[in-house]
Amino acid sequence: MQGFTVVDLVILVVYLAAVLFAGLHFAKKEMKGKEYFKGDGSIPWWVTSVSIFATLLSPISFLSLAGNSYAGTWLMWFAQLGMLIAIPITIRFFLPIYSKLDIDTAYHYLELRFGSKGLRVLGAVMFIIYQVGRMSIIMYLPCMVLSSLTGISVNVLIIVMGVIAIIYSYTGGLKSVLWTDFIQGSVLLFGVTFALIFLLMHLDGGIGAIFTAFSAEHKFLAADQPIFNANLLRDSVFLLIVGAGFNTMSSYVSSQDIVQRFTTTTDTKKLNKMMLTNGALSIFIATVFYLIGTGLYVFYQQNTLPPAAAQDQIFASYIAFELPVGVTGLLLAAIYAASQSTLSTGLNSVASSWTLDIQARLTRKELSFEKQTKIGQYVSLIVGIFSIVVAMVLANGGVKSAYEWFNGFMGLVLGILIGTFILGAFTKVANTFGATVAFIAASAVMVYIKYGVPAEAVSIWSYSLISIVVSLVVGIPASLIWRKVKGDTSVPAPNTTIFKK
Repeated sequence: MQGFTVVDLVILVVYLAAVLFAGLHFAKKEMKGKEYFKGDGSIPWWVTSVSIFATLLSPISFLSLAGNSYAGTWLMWFAQLGMLIAIPITIRFFLPIYSKLDIDTAYHYLELRFGSKGLRVLGAVMFIIYQVGRMSIIMYLPCMVLSSLTGISVNVLIIVMGVIAIIYSYTGGLKSVLWTDFIQGSVLLFGVTFALIFLLMHLDGGIGAIFTAFSAEHKFLAADQPIFNANLLRDSVFLLIVGAGFNTMSSYVSSQDIVQRFTTTTDTKKLNKMMLTNGALSIFIATVFYLIGTGLYVFYQQNTLPPAAAQDQIFASYIAFELPVGVTGLLLAAIYAASQSTLSTGLNSVASSWTLDIQARLTRKELSFEKQTKIGQYVSLIVGIFSIVVAMVLANGGVKSAYEWFNGFMGLVLGILIGTFILGAFTKVANTFGATVAFIAASAVMVYIKYGVPAEAVSIWSYSLISIVVSLVVGIPASLIWRKVKGDTSVPAPNTTIFKK
């Protein structure tokens, strides 16, 4: 057990310097306005696809997926199969709409569909609150784990991560973010795959020992795990797949950090390739993580547990104490890089949403491209510094309950937003009044369920489904009543719904 060595530290530092250099390299061309937020049209679809993958796979997932199968079963692996629902729906219905409209942001769609600046601003505000909280937590949690393994101060880790992400997202806009995401996502893919192969080579019985644990110890699914429950509000494998599918779809459709990737091209074939490749990568890496988790369960029955071997730290501990010197540094850098990737994406998406959805909507004068770029840069700088401070407060203060509350709140945001997007895309009758009432109703219902109903009564995997149903059940009648009272015969703008006419 060698732990984290000087060699590993050198590799970690060199890797971070290389990422910063790459980010600055792609920032050489000065971009203005929409190029800063949407790229310059030169970014290959496969780079964007890996970037989506790297954005969705947060370091929290990196640390917890292997921990889930180590301490329990493969139940949560089935959430990845929700991609098989999310991706076809997004490709079939939403990507053609976004492509034809050539939207600037996710919430630009709301303005085009409902003719409402207010709904666009509301959607952007919800997203920004969600993203700022997410960025802080994504810096805080992995840095705490890495600090315990490397001995480096958690504050130093947070500051370095934040500063590097701020530099290349500030200077190069989306193009720098996408290319650095690609590099970091690739390192993560190869590094984790190597870790699995190394683990299997040092496991008595190899992969066969994992399959033995599946059958002999129910490490795949618990013997009493319900596959289907007629009460769709209660946990089951079926609900996990369907609920996770709609949760993932809500990210693809209504979360600016993902939708921003779709704005890099209007070529639907490239967009479809992005989605399919991202889905394949996500299911592949989740499977690798779960194989690692079960493999570690078997490995540590055969060997001594390392220090700091808590559930969510088990994979990071294995990396630090079992992998060869040098590989340890590279893989811990991959965990750190996953955080940095999500952070840089968050900074650029918040900057674009604030500038294009809020600032440009609320100002009376049209903003020049130079002005948009400057605003975006200042926002990414301010939000980056704020997120660093919040992450340091979380890491050093007794704010566990506030963290848990806010994490729960963040999980509601996109679920509420997706109902408004589906109401707009799948109905012709919905109007601004109906969408606003539906948004308020869905928010009220979801906040009540989250904080007023026992957790065992309503599964978190049903949240998006409930939000969508409430949005449709409330939004359609409210729109019809408004049309009747006001004599409103307006029709949606072209290409804003799934209907051709």
